Amino acid sequence: MKLIDITRELLNAPVYGNDPAPRIQPLSRISLGDADNTSAISACLHNGTHMDAPKHFIPDGTPIHQVKLETCIGECVVLECNGLLLGDEAEKLLPYCKKRVLFKGDVQLSPSAAFVLSNAGIILLGVEKPSVAPHEYSAEVHRQLLGTGMVLLEGLDLTHAKVGETYLLMAAPIKIGGVDGSPVRAVLAEPKRIDWSEDLWT
Repeated sequence: MKLIDITRELLNAPVYGNDPAPRIQPLSRISLGDADNTSAISACLHNGTHMDAPKHFIPDGTPIHQVKLETCIGECVVLECNGLLLGDEAEKLLPYCKKRVLFKGDVQLSPSAAFVLSNAGIILLGVEKPSVAPHEYSAEVHRQLLGTGMVLLEGLDLTHAKVGETYLLMAAPIKIGGVDGSPVRAVLAEPKRIDWSEDLWT
C-alpha cells in the first residue's frame, strides 16, 4: 500500500494568529553524559496539522477523545479550491463530495459556504490553511460546521494528493481527555490498493 504523508512538520508549520509556537525542552541528552535523550513539548493543540473537535467552538460539543475513529479513518475525496469559497460555489461542489472531503489549495470558507457544506452530510472536512476560515469569519464558520458534529482537519499538506481522487484517509488525533483539539499524523492511502467493497471495520 503506497502512503502519502499529508502532515506538516510541527515545529516548522505556520502558527495561527497569536497561538503560541511549539517548543521542545531537552530534559536529558546523551551528548551531555545522560543515559538517554528525553524531551518535553509545549504547544497549542491547534498547531501544525491538527483536528478541531466540536468542543473547540461548541460549549457542550464532543471533545477530542470522544471523536469516533470511524470519523477519522475512511474513504475521502480531494477537491481543489482557492480563495474565499462562497455558498453558490460550494453548491456546485456537492456532487463531488463524500462524507470526508479535503480541499487542496489556499481555500477558506465563507459563512454561506459553511452553511451549504454543514448540511451535506459531511463528517470530516480538511484544508491546507491553518484555519478553515479567515479571521473575520472564524467563529461563525467554525460554529456552523462544528455544530453539526463535523470535525475539521486544518494545516494539511496536500502537495502530493491528486485532485478528484478517492483515498483512504487515516487521521486519528491524540487521545487527550476533555480538550478541544489535537495534533494529527494524517496519511492517505492510494486508492488502487484498496478494495472498497470490503468492510474496513472487520
